[in-house]
Order: sequence, then C-alpha cells, then structure tokens
Amino acid sequence: MGLPAVKRYKHLFFDLDHTLWDFRVNSRETLRELHVELDLSGHGVEDVEELIAAYEDVNKGLWRRYEAGELNKEVLRVLRFRNTLLQFGVRNDGLAERMGEAYLDQCPRKSALFAGAKALLEDLSRTYALHIITNGFHSVQQVKLLASGIHGHFDVVLSSEQAGAGKPDPRIFRRALELAGAVAEESLMIGDDRETDMRGAREAGWDHVHFAAETDPDPAATHRVTHLDELRPLLL
Repeated sequence: MGLPAVKRYKHLFFDLDHTLWDFRVNSRETLRELHVELDLSGHGVEDVEELIAAYEDVNKGLWRRYEAGELNKEVLRVLRFRNTLLQFGVRNDGLAERMGEAYLDQCPRKSALFAGAKALLEDLSRTYALHIITNGFHSVQQVKLLASGIHGHFDVVLSSEQAGAGKPDPRIFRRALELAGAVAEESLMIGDDRETDMRGAREAGWDHVHFAAETDPDPAATHRVTHLDELRPLLL
C-alpha cells in the first residue's frame, strides 16, 4: 500500500505487545512448556493447542475488562488460568495458581520480536526520541524489554499502572507527552490495536500508524503497515 509523504516527527511512541514484542509467539511457547512441566495432560487438559486457544480467548476477554476498569490486575491474574481450566472441566485453584505464577515468571523472559524490530529501532533512534506506551503491567513489561534486548532504545516507558489510566484514555497520552517533553503535533503512535492504540491516539490528537500484521487495517489510521520495515520509507 502506498504511503503519503510524512511530516517531520520528533517523538515515536510504540506499543509493546503485538507491535515490537511478539506476544503470540512468546505466550504460546510458554504455554507449551507449562503443559509439560505441570503435567496438564494428567489433569485432563490433553491437547496443548486446545489449551492455547482457550487461554487466548479467556485472556482477551479479561484484558478488555481490565482496560475498561472493570477488573484490577490481581483479579485478572487469578481468573485467566482458573477460567481457562474450567473450559476443560478442571476445577483446581491450586493448579491455576501454579500456572499463573509460572507463566508470569517465564513468559516475559522470552525474547521473540517481530521481524525487523531490533534493526529498525537502532536506525530510528539516530533520528527520533523513542518511547513506549503500554497497558501491560509495568514490572512485566520491563522484563520483556530487557529480555529482548531493546530496553536501551527508549527514553520513556509508560504503563497504564504508572499513568493511572490505560489506552485509549487520553490521560495516558497526555502523561506520555509530559514525560517525554513532547507535543502532540510532533508525536506519532505506532501500535497494533485499533481500539486502544489507534482510537486512543486519534482522540488525543496524535498521528498514528496501525501495525496490522495480525488484524485488518484500520481505515481511519493516519498510516497503515503490515511489516515493521514498511516504516522505513515513512520515517527514514
């Protein structure tokens, strides 16, 4: 798809999960490990691919409720594995708790990034100030940045926990500008989620790039790409 001529931005704000850090790959690898480590077959969860599908569906719904302010992080962490196991008729709170603890320990330490992410960040950092705006838990996101080797590229890493509001709430975008010493007119949001990233940035008055590698492109986005390297002709 063609990209229009771009104005000069000074600050690039990235989402982390599903945009730079490949959440799907890292999460699925972790779940496959836990299926073996916790002998989930022996507890009645025989098919690991069915486990993955169930978890992703449950987790997505709970995250939407978290982002809407209907759940806190402690409740989310308890429910996502308890509710996943219930999909297989397994009522075992102890097992769900062990899964949750192991997942939180192991998954953020995975290092898979989307293709081209590391090289792109290295090149962009020569021209722009780079930042992260994430709805993920702050301590967990810091582990991901360190494990994947990209932490050194970002001046500001702002989580919804720190901001007291999550995307698409305009408060987190305002707080990001304050921390970065930036203004909306010189800032660009890059993310995968049409609701949290795209609508949030749009309503905050920012230009925005929809990274649509795993979703349908947002027709209302300022720019749309399906591979991170497509940002090169846009920004470099």
